[in-house]
Amino acid sequence: MKLLALDGNSIVNRAFYGIKLLTTKDGKYYTNAIFGFLNILLKLEADIKPDAVAVAFDVKEPTFRHKMYEGYKANRHGMPDELAAQMPILKEIITAMGLKIIEAPGWEADDILGTLAGAAGKDDFCYIATGDRDSLQLVSENVNVLLAATKMGNTVTTRYDTAKIKEDYLVDSPSLLIDIKALQGDSSDCIPGVAGIGEKTAKDLVSKFGTIDEIYDNLDTIDIKPGVKTKLENDKEMAYLSRTLGTISRQAPVDIDYSSYVPAEADAYKLTSILSQLEMFKMIERLNLKPAVSADSSENSSGNEIHDVNTSPYEAEDLKLLYNSLKKEGAAYFVFDSGLFYVITANGVAAVNPENEGYIGFCEDFLFDKEIKKYTYNCKSLYSFFYDYRVDIEINNICGDAMLSAYIINPSGDFSLQRIIEEYAGIISDKTGDTAFCTAYLKTAFEKLDSITSGNGQNDLLQNIELPLSRVLASMEREGFQIDTKGIAEFGNSISERINTLISEIYSQVGYEFNLNSPKQLGEALFEKMGLPAKKKTKTGYSTNAEVLESLAADYPVVSKILEYRTYSKLKSTYCDGLLKVVGEDGRVHSSLNQTETRTGRISSSEPNLQNIPVRSALGKEMRKYFKAKDGYTLVDADYSQIELRVLAHMANDRNMIEAFNNGDDIHAITASQVFDMPLMMVTPLMRSRAKAVNFGIVYGIGPFSLSKNIGVSVPEAKEYIDNYLSHFSSVRDYMKKIIENARKDGYVETIYNRRRYLPEINNSNANIRAGAERMAMNMPIQGTAADIIKIAMIKVWETLEKMKFKAKLILQVHDELIVEAPEEEADTVAAILKREMENAVNMRVKLTADVGCGKTWYEAKD
Repeated sequence: MKLLALDGNSIVNRAFYGIKLLTTKDGKYYTNAIFGFLNILLKLEADIKPDAVAVAFDVKEPTFRHKMYEGYKANRHGMPDELAAQMPILKEIITAMGLKIIEAPGWEADDILGTLAGAAGKDDFCYIATGDRDSLQLVSENVNVLLAATKMGNTVTTRYDTAKIKEDYLVDSPSLLIDIKALQGDSSDCIPGVAGIGEKTAKDLVSKFGTIDEIYDNLDTIDIKPGVKTKLENDKEMAYLSRTLGTISRQAPVDIDYSSYVPAEADAYKLTSILSQLEMFKMIERLNLKPAVSADSSENSSGNEIHDVNTSPYEAEDLKLLYNSLKKEGAAYFVFDSGLFYVITANGVAAVNPENEGYIGFCEDFLFDKEIKKYTYNCKSLYSFFYDYRVDIEINNICGDAMLSAYIINPSGDFSLQRIIEEYAGIISDKTGDTAFCTAYLKTAFEKLDSITSGNGQNDLLQNIELPLSRVLASMEREGFQIDTKGIAEFGNSISERINTLISEIYSQVGYEFNLNSPKQLGEALFEKMGLPAKKKTKTGYSTNAEVLESLAADYPVVSKILEYRTYSKLKSTYCDGLLKVVGEDGRVHSSLNQTETRTGRISSSEPNLQNIPVRSALGKEMRKYFKAKDGYTLVDADYSQIELRVLAHMANDRNMIEAFNNGDDIHAITASQVFDMPLMMVTPLMRSRAKAVNFGIVYGIGPFSLSKNIGVSVPEAKEYIDNYLSHFSSVRDYMKKIIENARKDGYVETIYNRRRYLPEINNSNANIRAGAERMAMNMPIQGTAADIIKIAMIKVWETLEKMKFKAKLILQVHDELIVEAPEEEADTVAAILKREMENAVNMRVKLTADVGCGKTWYEAKD
């Protein structure tokens, strides 16, 4: 019989430290150790295919070794809270998997493993899985040790048999490893060994002369250095004590019948329930578990039987009946997928196909109906479908979007329909990849989603911001942005010429040709061939990241050229070549505007990412010349001025900042006068620049070290700037302190519109991780509130343009900036609308201001 015996504590420790700290989205449960342990366990089971499995754990109680030697493991720190919290849950999971857990008070898990290994009969084989090399002493003809570890999230296992022991340790018998430890000791377990004898000497002595008995019995005759002999003589007692401490016992009071550890049938319901709570849905799939709520019962949330989805063609009269039944219900739960309507009916789920006769008529009746409450998933895709097909269908009374609800409940996670049904309807099934199946449980999911959003005070955020915004984004995606393709191509060619010139100049200065895009080759060229001072080394060579190169650029012209080469290459590949690949047949780029991507609530852009068009450098700004208005139109651009600082002033209720903004004063100059204790009229441009860095740095929770690098001053000087700032703007200081305190207590921070971000790391025992969470805590309410404000402004602008029947269309949002493409005759009115709606989007203590410009290109409108 094959037994797999796991050292539970050792493996869970390896998993915990080998995988970054993971939590559920709300921070309620830590999961990295559990996840890593299960990965190791499942890999071992797949590789070994054992007949029986036992998992040994230590018990928090002194062992016979502690009683024998007071110093045994005296330097061991307690288990981190983040790991301790996972242990009882892990044991529940192991038990639910049908596996046996073995614990023996007064004995270590190693002793349990040793006892099981010693019980292996001639027809048995024992595999010991551990992360601790102490167990290598147990290797024999029918016992192998599997050293398991987690590296970069992957399970790595090294198998030790007698041959591998001899190869690595140069001893004939694994039991001699005990004697090596007796001589060298073990600092991790506080086993003393012989003072002055290290690993190399211990290995040499044991490999040449055998056990410590043989060494001490022949100490006067064996050929060793006098100093080593003296050390051995002085610490003979400690050597023997150490051997006893380091010897794994084979006498632990545990069941040694391997058949007792044959796995029982797993408790699928309990196991699935636990893993669902931990949001380990992939693990549920990997374990091939049946659903926690049985999908085989084929019942939806109303108790109606879910029949096979009706996919046969609907006649027009059938669709009329379907519409009338939905109207009678007063509420409809449906999913729209590539033109197909999947909708819950009294008899199950109906699928309405665009090929059906009367499809458009049904859509017009159903979607226009203002009385039917509509609950769906990803309503932006619904708007987009009809926009793309240029079908003028009015969509009314969208009351819920499962994707948007899940996002505002917690922006960290997977918002696929399958995951939402798993998480909020409690359905785990191999059928959740099927849209019709998921639709059947959509109402159940909404019941929980609505309960949570209501409890969190997020109904206004959903109903007044996110739901109406989805229509705005769909409209913007449809409109797109016209591109001067010829101009971009010519710009790209000119960049290519500059790139080629730079490459030649760099090769000339280095002295040979190499791959400029290879960090390894570049590092060798700069720091070995040219002898430049290396700043950092990595596992693969010298670091050549931007920070390193920028620190060298002022003194070494070749480095300046390399940085310039990188800038041009990025611009050419990503923005010139990249944009040309995605221009539509209409000559416009239609970026996807993602509503559920960021954790702060900001909208993101992809395919292409128009929010990343470079604007800081003069070269980057040139790109905006190739984004233009169509013939007869102009671009109207409006950009909020210092919106995040204004939000900070409002949220902190800092009177000095509020007064400065409302008076239209130069906030950076005022800050400089406060920080540098200088009359306002004597503030220099350099002082203002540094104060500006402090202002914006405070928003992001910047520390002295980062600020010092940003503005080129010493760390103490940067600290003085921050301290002076916080002393003069004391309300900001108090606000930041309160935000962190609340985050520690609540586990999350939120915007003034109750948008949340959970920060489980805020109470982490690791100071660096905790500090990072504190910075997020300070920044998110400010950045998130600014994001909410720009969303409100977008909705108001879009609705005003629609209401006034303007031809002008909102086409782009980039952080704090909105762009409208308007007929030339509407431009002045649109500019006034943009300014008015943006500046009056919300009512705060601080006035919002928007700078508005017009032009035929984005460059002209912005600059």
